[in-house]
This record gives sequence, C-alpha cells and structure tokens, in this order.
Amino acid sequence: MSELITAELVDLDLSATTKDAAARSLAERMVAAHRVTDLDGFLADVAAREAQMPTGLDGGIGIPHCRSEHVSAPTLAFGRSARGIDFGAADGPADLIFLIAAPAGADDDHLTILSGLARRLMDPEFTAALRAGDDPAAVAALIRGEEPAPEPEATTPIAAAEEAAPAEDDAPFRIVAVTSCPTGIAHTYMAAESLTAAGLAEGVEVTVETQGSAGFSKLDPAVIARADAVIWAHDVEVREKARFRGKPLVDVGVKAGINRPAELIAEARRKAERGEIAAVPQGGDGPADGADGGSGADSAHFGVRLRTYLMSGVSYMVPFVAAGGLLIALSFAIGGYEIADAKSVADHFVWGQMDSWAALLNQIGSAAFGFLVPVLAGYIAYGMADRPALVPGFVGGAIALTVDAGFLGGLVAGLLAGAVVMAIQRVPVHATLRGIMPVLVIPLIASAVVGFLMFIVVGKPIAALQSALTDWLNGLSGSNAVILGVVLGLMMCFDMGGPLNKVAYAFAVGGLADPTDGSLKVMAAVMAAGMVPPLAMALATTVRKKLFTKTERENGRAAWVLGASFITEGAIPFAAADPLRVIPSVMAGGAVTGALSMAFGCTLRAPHGGIFVVPLIGEPFLYLLAIAAGTLVATALVVLLKGARRTVPVPADEAGATAADARVGVTA
Repeated sequence: MSELITAELVDLDLSATTKDAAARSLAERMVAAHRVTDLDGFLADVAAREAQMPTGLDGGIGIPHCRSEHVSAPTLAFGRSARGIDFGAADGPADLIFLIAAPAGADDDHLTILSGLARRLMDPEFTAALRAGDDPAAVAALIRGEEPAPEPEATTPIAAAEEAAPAEDDAPFRIVAVTSCPTGIAHTYMAAESLTAAGLAEGVEVTVETQGSAGFSKLDPAVIARADAVIWAHDVEVREKARFRGKPLVDVGVKAGINRPAELIAEARRKAERGEIAAVPQGGDGPADGADGGSGADSAHFGVRLRTYLMSGVSYMVPFVAAGGLLIALSFAIGGYEIADAKSVADHFVWGQMDSWAALLNQIGSAAFGFLVPVLAGYIAYGMADRPALVPGFVGGAIALTVDAGFLGGLVAGLLAGAVVMAIQRVPVHATLRGIMPVLVIPLIASAVVGFLMFIVVGKPIAALQSALTDWLNGLSGSNAVILGVVLGLMMCFDMGGPLNKVAYAFAVGGLADPTDGSLKVMAAVMAAGMVPPLAMALATTVRKKLFTKTERENGRAAWVLGASFITEGAIPFAAADPLRVIPSVMAGGAVTGALSMAFGCTLRAPHGGIFVVPLIGEPFLYLLAIAAGTLVATALVVLLKGARRTVPVPADEAGATAADARVGVTA
C-alpha cells in the first residue's frame, strides 16, 4: 500500500472549515504528488459524488471519494481538523478526513486495500491512534498498515464475530446482508463492518456480502438457506436478488447500514417473528431492482417500477449518446454538415485532407449512434429480468430500427422483452433444465417471441406513431413550440438529474438518432434549460452573498463551471438545503429558457457540451440570450424568496465562521 499514501499526503493541521475547502486542500497535495492531473476537474467529480449522498460518518469521520478520469494512480490523502468540518453526519462535524481518489479504471488490488481501510475506520482504537499521532510519516505508515495495529486483527469486529460464533446447537438468529454504494469504495465496506459488529453485540450471526468495486464474492447458498432474515443496505442495485427469495427482508440505504445497524437487525428479527416474506422475483437482479430505495422494486407501485426500468435503459444509453453525438458534432465543426454524405472512409481516406478526418469522425459517431435504440431496449429488458433478457432486448431494439419504429419502438421492445422473459421465468422446469435456461432456452424463446411481436404486431403501428411525432415536431411553430419548450424546461429543472430530467433528456437525444429540424430544436431547448439551475445559483450567490452560507457561496463558484458545462446536478446542494425556494425558482427560469429557445428557432446537433458546443448551435446569439434570460429570472426569484424570509443567519465575522455555520447550508 506504500504507493497510496505518503507523508506528503498527510495534513495533521488541516485549516479548512468547509468540506469543499478540505477537499481542495487535500487534492492540492495529490496534484503536487502528481497523482491528480486536473485539480478543478477532479474536485468537480468529488462534488458530484458528494451530491449523491453526504460522505460523513458517525464518529467524526469524513470520507469524500470518487472515481475520476483526472486521477493517474489510486491515492489517499488524510487531513486532521482541530475545529471539525461538516460532512453531513448525524452526530456532527468530522475531524478525520480521508480523500480517496480512484482512477476511472482502478484495479481490484488497490480497491481491495481501500476497502480494508474503510473497514478499519470502524475500529475506535485505530481512529484514536490517528487522532493522537503527531508525525505525518508515522500516521501515513499507520494508515498503510506498516505500524503495529492498535489491536490484534483477530479482535476486529468481523474476526471476533467469527471466533465468538455460537455452536450449531445454540441455534442463533442468522442474518445475511448485502451492502453496496454508488462508488463501491468506502460505504460498502463500512456498512458491512458495522452490521457485523452490531450482530456480535446482539448475539446475532451476521454474514455480509459486499458488492463493491473490489469484487463480488457471492454468499454460500447454504448460508443463505440457513438465514432467518435478510438485510440489504444499498444505494445501487443488489445483484442476483433471486437468491434471497422466501426470506424476511429489510431494504434500506447503505448509510443506514453504517449508522443504524442495531435498528436494522431488530427490524429483521421483528419481521421474522411476524413471518413477513419479501416478494423477490425469479429474475430480480437487474440494474433497476431496488432503485426505489424502499422495499424493493417489485413491492413498489407499478409506476415506480416502470420508471426504474426506463431509467436503467437510459443510463446505459447516455454514454453512447455522448460519445457518438459529440463525435458527429465535431465532424460537423470540421467539415460542415455536408460531411454526413461523404463516402465510406473504409474505401476513401486521404491522410492529409481535413474532410477525410471529418468524415472519419462522423462515421465513427454514426456507428456509436446506431447502438442507441438496441442498447436502450436491451437494458430496459435487463433492468426487468437480468441477463437472460439482454438478447431479446437487443434483438427487439434492432428490429425497431429495421421497421423505422425508432426511439419509441426501442422503449416498447425493451418492455416486451423484459415481460416475456419474466413470464418464461415463472414457468416451472425440471432441475436438469435449469442450468441451460438462462443461456439458451430463455434467450431463444424470448427472442423469437419479441421478434414476432415487433415485426408482425406492434412494429408498424409504432413506426406510424414515430412518423407522426416527427411530423408534429417539424411542424411546431408559434405558441405550440413555446408550450413544448415550457414543458421541457420545467421537466429539466424540477429534479435536476432525476427521473423527470432524464425523461426530457432521453426524449431529446432520441430525436438525434434521426435528426430533423424539430428534433434539433428540442435538443437545444433541453440543454439550454438544463444549464439554468446551476448558473442561477452561481449568480445568486454572487449578487446577494448575505443570503447564503459560506459553504453555499463556495458551491456557487463551482456551479458556474457546472452550469456552463450542462451539468444540472450542480444546483442539487442548493435545492437540498432550501427546496421550497430554490426548486420553483429554477423551474420558472428553465421554463423561460425553454420557451425562448423554441421561439427563437435555435437548433443543436450535439447531445451535450454546454457553451463549449456553441459553434454547433443554430442562432447561437439568441440561444445564449435565452439562457441568460432564464438565469436572470431564476436568480431574481430565488433572491426574492430568500430575502423575504431569511432563515440562514450569516456569521458577522466570515473569517471566524465556525464549522457549525457552514453546516447550515447542508442541513437546513
């Protein structure tokens, strides 16, 4: 572990008073150590991860972390704060801050070590030694595991649980648990350690499966079979859920597993006593499962399940949109729009001609775009019924393109494929056939059924509907275009990266697969409206500083870049702190921008990029004017609403602002 942290990456007198300042201070050490290549880019990734879920833990620990393309090697920096810094933990500020930086493609060995550190942080003697250390080199060695551990490894909670496990005759209450978090670096393993330690204290046998970045080792089926109850502490999908059918289930977020393990164990025991059995589907291990964060996707309302299925497909489609769309946009910037009609570069390519390079980029981007509908359909089906549904989903999506059913056809094909596979999975089969069902029988039968339905039954009606939608978009003008712009703007700004935002974005990028004048106007309106929330909050924190806490003002500076880059999530910290004032304000601004963009007839051929793709925008001056107008409207409203009822006191002496002052911006 010597390459992960050195004395230069340890700050025992961290002077920062906010989590953003702490992350910057520690990240600067990583830059100096040549572990981070772009400070601002890396900090934007850290902030995006923090927006998903605060990284503060009970016991005075903050673990900001992320995967980032700006990290050249897995790195850990440690800071110790005398005053404490708020990272959103329920018990107050953190004095031990670990900034964990993992490359986008970090190897399993390093992530295993980082997960080991996460578990050690649950050991009070280890954290006490960190608080007492006075030499950076010694503290770095302690974190690396080179200094003697404050306690023998055999007495850590997991090891102690194994040693203290009752004999078989004692028949202890047994729980199996699964923990997972979005990044899979820290919270996953801390929740595992916390649940195991709580089980030891309660006399309950807890066996945990961690589904993190360092690997996925399945629980022994025999252990699951003996279990009396199941706990899922997760913020991403639990893989292979069907293994846990027929057991009482407690389904919560990963942070509950860290902070409330005893309560979860008690709830699991109560459910077992009442005989409550969770409804886990045969194929319920796809990406969308459990996304509702409640009691599992299948126990949720149908509308919630449908949304999670669709969002699963969209989330896998977006990288194809970004890569393919930006390549096509770049080709237009180099060679003009007529480059789309160029001959195949496989037959005609001249190294010294820019047009050849533009044609190459265009044809690569077009190839990536050709996957949009099949990927959308395939992963909607995958979200419903896991791997057996991938083949019929992709096949159905490809047929949707063949019959000109387009984006709508992909949605329907994915839902059909998932439904067909789920129906087949419910059919009882002999034990000798179970092994070949997911790899041969189900894909074969489901593909044939979905292919028949798409070619013969629903494909042509959907193609007619798709054609009608295209004609409608192309014919939009005047008040109709403005109304559509208002609706799209409201959707983009309501949940800032949530389901409604994604639906509007997916609607827009679906039109880029077969671009028309109408679909290009929709794409322009969607991106313009999505830029408004972070830009408005950045401007508001600049013009009326006294209405915002110091932490919010620091977030406002980052929001300039996020907004300009079309990262709507940059406004989430403000919306979380004051939703009743921020969300209506940015929605009004987004509606104004969407309406003006449509009224001005602005078009956009790139699916992303913000102001950096302005050269590819039709009517660029009017487009920027629409964004500016919406930003001003949102800023004026949020300032007016906050000024009418100031709920956040501003410290008289900013230089002496305490961590508690900064914390208001996160928890208000």
